[in-house]
Amino acid sequence: MTVSAALARRRSVRDFEDRPVPVDLLKDILAQALRAPSGGNLQPWQLHLVLGDRMDQLKALMQQRVQEHPGGEETDYDIYPRGLKSPYRERRHDVGERLYAALGIPREDKLGRMLQFSRNFQFFGAPAGLFVAIDRSMGRPQWSDLGMLMLSVMLLLEEAGVASCAQECWAVYPKTVGGFLGLPQEQMLFAGMAIGYAKAAPVNDWPVPRAPLDEVLRVHGA
Repeated sequence: MTVSAALARRRSVRDFEDRPVPVDLLKDILAQALRAPSGGNLQPWQLHLVLGDRMDQLKALMQQRVQEHPGGEETDYDIYPRGLKSPYRERRHDVGERLYAALGIPREDKLGRMLQFSRNFQFFGAPAGLFVAIDRSMGRPQWSDLGMLMLSVMLLLEEAGVASCAQECWAVYPKTVGGFLGLPQEQMLFAGMAIGYAKAAPVNDWPVPRAPLDEVLRVHGA
């Protein structure tokens, strides 16, 4: 598979089969992804792969935690900027409406939408989960390095026929997840990722638009 084909095919999957992904395959993909670039070659990432019995334990823990504290915990960073402005606000709203439309959950069904969102914390049924952490001394340039690593992982998974969904929502429960993973105090949870084989389901097959090139590109010197 070419890089362009992997980019075109990759999508955020939100309904997975429960069959496991071979751990050796996942470890090989993560080893390849470590070739992702980072400023000064700092390689600021720490990775935690969760599967098997530990995955079952985490899902049970999060089911209880979400019920007890549906609003989450004190977070280390804002997932989205406060007072999100145009056009970013409209893009976020549009993709959310497309998602719930694919699921057949109308806007007035607040409970249905809340229950769907809570499936994030069950990895949408995926058998494997990846967490990315970073030393708290690192700054925003190093956070961008984490994004390059995560995209490398997702493209390599796509090449191997394995689906994924990057999940910053895990940052809403940093204390619970950090405790489960045994993160030292100096490390911050950045994001998670659901990994597995995609089901043939409407939620995995709906159009996710992208802004046209001329909306985001200015060519200088041509």
